[in-house]
Amino acid sequence: MVAIHVLGKPTLLVDGLSLALGTPKQQAVLSLLAVNANRTLGIDEFVDELWTGSPPVSAVANVRSYAGNLRRALESAQQPVLIREAGGYRLRLPDDALDLVVFQRLVEQARRAWAAADLDSVDARLSQAEALWRGPMLTGVPLGPILTARCAAADEERLAARELWAHAHLRQGRTRSAVLRLRDHVRAHPLREQAHALLIRALHQEGDPAGAIAAFRSARTILAEQLAIEPGPDLQQLYRAVLNRERLPDPAGLDPAEPGRPTRLVRADERPVDVPVPLNWLPRPVSNFVGRGELVDRMVIEIEAATSTTSPVRVVDGMPGSGKTALVVHLAYRLSKRYPDAQLFIDLRGHAEGAPVEPAAALVALLRQLGVPAGRIPSESAHRIDLWRREIAARRAVVVLDNAADTEQILPLLPTAPGSVVLVTSRRRLSALETGPAESLPLLTGEEAVRLLALTAGVERVGREPEAAAEVARRCGHLPLAIRLAGARLAQRRSWRVAELAYRLGEGTTVIAHLAAEQQTVARAFAASYEPLSEPTRRLFRLLSVHPGGQFDVPMAAALAGLSWDRAGAALDELLDQHLVEELTDGRYRLHDLIRQYSVELSAPEPHLEERQSAAVSLLDHTLHVGIRVAELFEPQLVRLHADLAEPLRPDLIEASGNPDVEWLEQERANLVSLIAFAAENGHCGYAWRLARILWRFCYIRGYFDDILLTHRHGLAAAEKEGDQRAEAMMHNYLASAYTRTASYPKVLRHLESAVRISLSRGDRADEHRYRANLVVVYWLMGDLGQAIALGRQLQRDSAHEIRVSLPNLGIALTAAGQYDEALRAHRLHLFIARARSSYFDTMNALSHIGAVQNRLGRYPEAIRRLTASLGLRDRTGHRFAEAETRNDLGIAYRSLGQLNQARDQHEYALELAVDCGERHVQAAVLNDLGLTLARTGENESAVAAHHRALELATRIAHPYEQGRALTALADHLATGDPAEARRYRQRALVIFERMGAPERYEVASWLAVTTPSAPGPPPVA
Repeated sequence: MVAIHVLGKPTLLVDGLSLALGTPKQQAVLSLLAVNANRTLGIDEFVDELWTGSPPVSAVANVRSYAGNLRRALESAQQPVLIREAGGYRLRLPDDALDLVVFQRLVEQARRAWAAADLDSVDARLSQAEALWRGPMLTGVPLGPILTARCAAADEERLAARELWAHAHLRQGRTRSAVLRLRDHVRAHPLREQAHALLIRALHQEGDPAGAIAAFRSARTILAEQLAIEPGPDLQQLYRAVLNRERLPDPAGLDPAEPGRPTRLVRADERPVDVPVPLNWLPRPVSNFVGRGELVDRMVIEIEAATSTTSPVRVVDGMPGSGKTALVVHLAYRLSKRYPDAQLFIDLRGHAEGAPVEPAAALVALLRQLGVPAGRIPSESAHRIDLWRREIAARRAVVVLDNAADTEQILPLLPTAPGSVVLVTSRRRLSALETGPAESLPLLTGEEAVRLLALTAGVERVGREPEAAAEVARRCGHLPLAIRLAGARLAQRRSWRVAELAYRLGEGTTVIAHLAAEQQTVARAFAASYEPLSEPTRRLFRLLSVHPGGQFDVPMAAALAGLSWDRAGAALDELLDQHLVEELTDGRYRLHDLIRQYSVELSAPEPHLEERQSAAVSLLDHTLHVGIRVAELFEPQLVRLHADLAEPLRPDLIEASGNPDVEWLEQERANLVSLIAFAAENGHCGYAWRLARILWRFCYIRGYFDDILLTHRHGLAAAEKEGDQRAEAMMHNYLASAYTRTASYPKVLRHLESAVRISLSRGDRADEHRYRANLVVVYWLMGDLGQAIALGRQLQRDSAHEIRVSLPNLGIALTAAGQYDEALRAHRLHLFIARARSSYFDTMNALSHIGAVQNRLGRYPEAIRRLTASLGLRDRTGHRFAEAETRNDLGIAYRSLGQLNQARDQHEYALELAVDCGERHVQAAVLNDLGLTLARTGENESAVAAHHRALELATRIAHPYEQGRALTALADHLATGDPAEARRYRQRALVIFERMGAPERYEVASWLAVTTPSAPGPPPVA
């Protein structure tokens, strides 16, 4: 039985078991089939959805591969639910198998119940419908035009259903429930007039006409500032009725015949046209943005009038808390129609605790926001900058660089071509940036400050005490952040007069030490929110600043403060109510920079230092034990053996955290990087290298090589400081892995040789064996096959240790040297050991390696069987390691059997996978084999282009074997047109192959021996 969930992260269930869905594009294919279930979709529809710009040459082949993978994943179902038909595919799916259809049916049943005045059924059906949503629809899936439209339509129906649900609660007299539900709804969707109207009704029905009037005025402000319109007649009539204490008019749009006025969903047989893929990474704008109108209008005019020869850059600087970020986000939304392709945002952390974001790391974040795969992002800074500038030049985008540290940090991030606009905020004056004078953001005027206080605490309430309100604003230094905190304090204390808050602000004693004298009142505003807290919540607040990362969750807070999960959640709610923390998403929080500084100041005195140290250890220990649970999904047994953990300090939090999946590491990656640096710099050495170790495999598979280098350098320094030689060797080994993927072979050798030397000095033969086995691969990549084979044979003879590690590397080197029989023996022994140990990972690798050797021996049907079995294991386990090489070898087998279309499909898919995972030596190999297949199909120009790309890439990363293959193939293409040049190419290839000892040298030498050059050429060049 098959079930598909799209209301959240896509999930495919067969007989109740969740199947791995593969790459994001493969998930998009499944999602497109699911939302168009029982309808045949043409190949062109898939191509248009997956590649909204110019699709690659391999687009059709890739679609077929994605669909083929899904068909294999569904083979365990009782019927062929994915059917290939002429020109496309159709997913056969019962209506109740797709949660989106179930949701729509429940909503329709609720509407019929509403029409029949059956309010209990309305409540029950909409409760069931809402429970189906596990997050935004199709979370993590790259959306094209069709899926974008379907998500927008489903979101609209969900919003209308929520409004109907709230109205049903009003009809039932459950006003408190309706008010709470509607406040959240309006905050999240401030432009929905229907929601504002329902909130006004709910507040009036609850007996709070002042609150209802404030809700209308808030709606009017939002609509005026964001849409430049007045509220509609229905909302205005409702407001007048509340103001005049008249009977409220009947609700518009929620009568039984038309409940909720839902937006019509796009039918399965409709295809939206020109629906853009949203790339909006801006934070949510503040709903009560006040003042700055003249400045915003002037900046909009200046940007629109800017020269077309470059992208304008505007810098906004000012004191902490003056509203720089709120201003530029507000401005970015104003500009989004003029720059519709993307709205990007990154916090450069120039003024936060710890080091600012490096430009290279910022470029990774910005490129990933644009949808660039990690594998396409170069490791070299210059190439990374060039890629960023090429990507941004193709778009009209708003780029917000928040909290810049200095000019050097942002210069590499600036576009050089026209078409975009960059908005920069900084607490410092960036005088060296040649973009014209910065906008120094002043404090709010007295009138603006009071208006902001009124919008936060209640317009009528503040209006009754204008002098006290002005005093509160003055004591807050007219600083927006402080005023918002003071207003929130008033909003939570309905019994207080404004004058009482003004008095309390004047009595505060806690001061943020490094703030200037005229900013003392800001600390008093913080103190007014901090002092009333319960002592456990105060303690938590003081310790939150121990966490060096940008975000934290409930269990991390519990670990810091020694609280239970439930008590930590309650304390965070208390802090959230006082606006001392911000909730980013459900269960994830952050501290604003100023509030973090305030937290540090509170915990800085001597009595609290030991408390901070203890909190740091508890946080590191908790993160390590949760992280290793996820790491074991990649490396069962080995990672726990390497980490050598003691029992957790807080086993209750570990158990309560459950079993997080791989996406936990993605979500916490930045936190983990910060924690590793923090641990290394603060003497928690064992935690530093252990956290680096558990993060390694995830970063390796996802292509985060910069993170591996950063974390393992800290880990290495920590291990050296602690005197743990085994950990030192381990850090050297994993640093070498990152340098291997980025083709920095001299550094790889230095680190691996250090790892081997340390293991020898310790007498640790098992680790020595492991690190030497990695040297085999490096020698092969560098072209020294003789040394690679000699070392691999030596390791194989050392049977006292785990030869499973060295066997595959020896087999690869033997294959490259043409010693196929011995290579087969090595790989078959590896397969035997893998099956005995029930290791899927080793089994699939051994099968793929055997298939590669059988290709060399001309046993193509056998190779296809082995390679297909290896891919089947990958599909079953969801592990994509080395899939690109396996598919490329499968393409070689198909080509040799004359099945050229299948061969090309596999090569092109393999190339896409290699680019995504950043395997540059694999990209070179695939390009060469793709070129050979294209030559067989008569596409000589495309073949030559592929070999030139392979040669350029192999030369750049110093991979001699693929250089030689590319030169030989190019010589074949030149043989008839320019035989002298062809001979020179072969002479260069011969030098490479002879130096390596590769079998290709015999064929090249034979050709040169029987061919006379038409004219003497220069000596061969290696």
